[in-house]
Amino acid sequence: MRKLFWLLFGVVLGFVAAHFVNQSPEGRRFFERVNRGTREFGDALAAGYRAAESAGEEALDEVESALRELNEK
Repeated sequence: MRKLFWLLFGVVLGFVAAHFVNQSPEGRRFFERVNRGTREFGDALAAGYRAAESAGEEALDEVESALRELNEK
């Protein structure tokens, strides 16, 4: 219970600090850079997932066609 209290206390303290930092122009620029980096990371992660999914589908198609050829013989 004590650890949960400190976790929640830290989260609240972080939000309060972020609120005060965001009030200055430098703070807004900082959060814009953080948001941009987070967005780029998410986009790259999604693109990698789509590429892996596509490669997996292609491999599955190749296996299915090879099995069909074996069944025809």
